[in-house]
Amino acid sequence: MNQVPDRKIFPRQPLQQRAKDRFERVIEGARDLLSEQGLSGFSIPELATRLGYSRATIYNFFPTPYAIFNELTRRYLDQLEAMLYQGAEALQEAPWREGAHALSSFAAQFYNANPVARMLILGGGLTDESYRAQELMIQRLGKMVEGIFARRGVTLPPSPPNVALLTVELGTTCYRVSFFLHGEITPEYQAEAGRAMIAYMSSYAPD
Repeated sequence: MNQVPDRKIFPRQPLQQRAKDRFERVIEGARDLLSEQGLSGFSIPELATRLGYSRATIYNFFPTPYAIFNELTRRYLDQLEAMLYQGAEALQEAPWREGAHALSSFAAQFYNANPVARMLILGGGLTDESYRAQELMIQRLGKMVEGIFARRGVTLPPSPPNVALLTVELGTTCYRVSFFLHGEITPEYQAEAGRAMIAYMSSYAPD
């Protein structure tokens, strides 16, 4: 039986414009605080002090720090997905191996430009909800991979295993290891992500 998600890990979305402005200020302030102090240095009292808000004002929107982390994670995942879809559209006519390397480079650039995204996404799910958000993103990117090959006349085998999803996971794992070891996506690990995806897909996609 599925458990009901804890409402404390979700933000309370404001309705009035003044409240929406405060909501966005909290998100921006949280991003800055995470960038400077990391997860270990993050707290709602510290965030309230920086913003000049009462703690109650922030708790009204975000019952726990995890509600803030999940909102940031959701936004970063949406940005990453949109960027990769845009890149994939521009690479429709390119050979698939070239496209795989290009998408690997796009993803690495995104992570390196957004240190908080690296922390929240590559660092692993902080809550069940953030983990599910990442899982959904991987599934959506897997569908994108299927679509890229379908436009080239290549039909991937039916799952299981889910070939497209595993391809995305292989690349993401390379980024995650690079983040753990170096704090960023190095050129070597970005290239390895492309090679890992291509090596796996070569068994299923013709040249």
